[in-house]
Amino acid sequence: MFKHAILFLSASLVATLTGCAGGNAISSEQQLAKQITNDTLMQQVDSMAREVVKGGFNAGDGYGEVWIRDYNTFIELAMEVMPDSTVQDNLLTFFRFQGKTGDIVDGFIDINHANLNNKDGYKYRLSDLEPRYAAHKNTVETDQESSLVQAVWRYVTKSGNRAFLQREIDGITVEKRLELALEYLMKERYNAKYGLIWGATTADWGDVQPEHPWGVELDKNSHLAIDIYDNAFFIIAINHYVDLTNNKESINNWTKTRDEIKANVRKYLWDEEKQKFVPHIYLEDSPFPANFDENEIFYHGGTAMAIEADLLSKEEIAYSNAAMLANVKSSGAPTIGLTVYPPYPEGSFQNKGMYPYGYQNGGDWTWFGGRMIQQLIRNGFIQEAYDEARPMFERVIKNNGFYEWYAKDGKPSGSGTFRGEAGVLFKVIQDFRSWAAKQIKDSDSKK
Repeated sequence: MFKHAILFLSASLVATLTGCAGGNAISSEQQLAKQITNDTLMQQVDSMAREVVKGGFNAGDGYGEVWIRDYNTFIELAMEVMPDSTVQDNLLTFFRFQGKTGDIVDGFIDINHANLNNKDGYKYRLSDLEPRYAAHKNTVETDQESSLVQAVWRYVTKSGNRAFLQREIDGITVEKRLELALEYLMKERYNAKYGLIWGATTADWGDVQPEHPWGVELDKNSHLAIDIYDNAFFIIAINHYVDLTNNKESINNWTKTRDEIKANVRKYLWDEEKQKFVPHIYLEDSPFPANFDENEIFYHGGTAMAIEADLLSKEEIAYSNAAMLANVKSSGAPTIGLTVYPPYPEGSFQNKGMYPYGYQNGGDWTWFGGRMIQQLIRNGFIQEAYDEARPMFERVIKNNGFYEWYAKDGKPSGSGTFRGEAGVLFKVIQDFRSWAAKQIKDSDSKK
């Protein structure tokens, strides 16, 4: 896989790192900017995304819950099509369910639609501060706290409403509650040996542990592990909190924590030889057979988040993107939204949906593929981003909707109004347009 990636890399890296020299590069950038500006496909997808998110804040059809990991990826789009008061209220609802230790629930649902007496279902949390809803926390995940910090940052940054940070919930401000959420991760999910946070064993960013047919709760059967997604997400959240607060002591403390975690990610999770992240560091033992080399697996989603967390150099970003393209070619997957490659072997997960190239085990998710596109744009890989985003746009039109995930043959699966996909593609389009507008403006100023 990585030999193939190197072949891809040569063209990508040379074009990106040396392509700024000479008149042809400038004209090609201008041409691409005009192409993006006039792209009717993006205009269609943008319009469709707005209509989907007008339908509500739940993850999509078939889902009653509002989940913070989803809301985090479409809140900016929601702000375009929903009343500001409603956007705020959804954020505040998560704070109304915040635990005494600072933890954040995964999602909430209308209390009239929650099966509170189902012993085999979610373990619901109720709050006197929010009688309208019942909430639950999927303890296999370690991203709810980070997701809420990021979502608040996106809201405040886009709206300019810094007064929101001083809103009080049960006498505690939003700003303080954000810090309590981060402190929860350091107190309850921090491993001192590695200096990193842990969660359950899952496939990349997923929420399915191998030990149960269905089970989102940690128990005696769970295998605790450290991965790149949780830690990159935490780093991003710390960056956002530092940007939001004016408390100098907090800024200093969290900056120090962030830098230590970044260093430990590079020390323990980055495989220098293979130029990829190690899937898991197990705190005790692995749930997989001893003869299975898990480190052959490349995590696409976690890698994208690592780039957003500024954990990779520009050369490493180019290499990672090349590896993703090589994985797409080898697997036959539609896009770089491919979750993992190669997938975990048949039978690795008790959940029957986690077969090779199914669901989170090698399914293709724009929800994270789109975030990789965002990072390519952010780091100057514009042509690569545009080429790799086109198939994602095209399948939205082809399938007349935003689907949760896609099989190797391109067949859409899951929700057909998946707001996470709509949200990340909306952001991709916004990022493309911002870049193109700057190029055109700079070109016009030189005339």
